[in-house]
Amino acid sequence: MSRGIAARVGGEGAGGGMTGKGDRGARTLMWLMGAVLMLALGAAMIPEFRAAQEREREFRAAPVCASVPVEVSNCRWKQKFTVRSVDLHRGSRHKPPEAELLLPSRKPWHVTFRNTNPVLSGLEPHDKVVGLIWRGDVVDLRDTEGEQQETSDGPLDWPTDRLAGALACLSFGAAALVGSLWSALARGNRCHDAAGRVVRLHGIPLGITALLTLWLQSANDWPARSLPIIWGIVAALILANMVGFVVAALRGQIARAGGEA
Repeated sequence: MSRGIAARVGGEGAGGGMTGKGDRGARTLMWLMGAVLMLALGAAMIPEFRAAQEREREFRAAPVCASVPVEVSNCRWKQKFTVRSVDLHRGSRHKPPEAELLLPSRKPWHVTFRNTNPVLSGLEPHDKVVGLIWRGDVVDLRDTEGEQQETSDGPLDWPTDRLAGALACLSFGAAALVGSLWSALARGNRCHDAAGRVVRLHGIPLGITALLTLWLQSANDWPARSLPIIWGIVAALILANMVGFVVAALRGQIARAGGEA
């Protein structure tokens, strides 16, 4: 694996004359533009994460309604529904899974979901379900077997989603920015150019790790605090690996490994 990374880094620098320099300059510019974009996206997700975290705190602190409210209320209450229709939209990336529910008065209530499991995929017309309502939205749906699933309006998963997105964008963007600037300022020094490429390439596993950690946390129903802890441990290992490659690049070992490949 180490030899493969070295060959890739060394291979990026292959090519002679003005053509090789032009290609390297174009690649560095593309990485630099991508770094700025990802940093901007990551920075934009930080206030979204804080807002989502505050909304989750408000939901958890919301009391149970003493009676069914006649207006939108901050308290939580359970409402029985009958399933009218279910559309999972399998194969469509633009339409979320959805269901149309009926109140006892036969008034319809449209609900969307972020995924199809564990409740929505098993629902059929005329099934009985219970919805948890907060601030005028069905935030949670439960079937007769006790399984429950958050809707698109549910407040519980959004903070971790935004945190993972911010970690992915900021870590990738920071590594890409540092590595691109390092290569841009190398001024023909092949060792420093290779070191810059090492740094920015390690931004890829840093970003992917944040997304994979989110998937594992969601799939295993781990607490939200596990996401930054697990990502931090893996990120530290990736950074340690990066430092080793940077040292090898500065010694000229990466370029030699790339030339041998």
